Amino acid sequence: MSGDVGPGGPGGAAGDDLVGGGGRGGESAVWTRVYGVEDTPLDLMTARFRRHRYAPHAHEEYAIGVCVEGVEQINYRGAVHRSGPGTIVVAEPHETHTGGPGIPEGYAYRVFYPSAALVGEDLPGPAPHFPSLLVADPALAAELVAVHTHLTAGGDAFEGETRVVEVLRALVGRHAVHSRADRRGSPDAARVARAVRERLADELVRPPSLSELSAGIGLSRYQTLRAFRDVVGLPPYAWLAQHRVARAQALLAQGMTPARAALAVGFADQAHLGRWFRRVLGVTPAGYRSSVLRNNVLDRSAPCG
Repeated sequence: MSGDVGPGGPGGAAGDDLVGGGGRGGESAVWTRVYGVEDTPLDLMTARFRRHRYAPHAHEEYAIGVCVEGVEQINYRGAVHRSGPGTIVVAEPHETHTGGPGIPEGYAYRVFYPSAALVGEDLPGPAPHFPSLLVADPALAAELVAVHTHLTAGGDAFEGETRVVEVLRALVGRHAVHSRADRRGSPDAARVARAVRERLADELVRPPSLSELSAGIGLSRYQTLRAFRDVVGLPPYAWLAQHRVARAQALLAQGMTPARAALAVGFADQAHLGRWFRRVLGVTPAGYRSSVLRNNVLDRSAPCG
């Protein structure tokens, strides 16, 4: 999530020990999956990085975080931002960004990854738009940290669900707007990008070549690449790799091994998955799987025993 001082998004070279409280060289990333807040699981990350730098990437969900220590530097919407303690960072779905330490001591942050449906629950129109990456609202930042801490500690589920809904509605009510300028290419470019994404997602394991993609749209390869980059901010191959990582996340969270998950989503092997996973999420597939399975917070309605 990254021209001011707020937290960032996931990229960089992190090792298997990016799980739990103390990773190698002060690097750590712990993922917690919470059930019962929305129809899909709500992912949370608690991380500290001194060297790790996220590659350009985007999320299917919002990334809403608070820097709690140090400074993170983030590239977002063509500008460089610097996040400091107590600043809220809101990266919107499908917005390409990077993140990394802004000072030698690095930074620590807590992040929610809520769906657009959860952030915009009961609100008319499109998903809420946040014109600024960084949000200066110390009281709201403190509540976001408190709710995140409550959920990751396995606190009362009913209370946690209530506080998530309330804090997100406060964030939207105070800092989102109802309309946005379409700054990401022409309508034709948007249609091209949508067609490319849909075909790549449908043919995840055996994707078409760029020539096949272009022929299916009726454009040259260069025209297809330019339209896709204008809208998405990434070339199609990088978007496909990140989409595969997102699909692998879901499989790993269900307990699938990294080797099997890699093949299931179309990576050549576990090493190929691992390289992209670290670049996008800051942790290895094995580390993510271990962290999520160990830190699942179940729906209060789940049967006991």
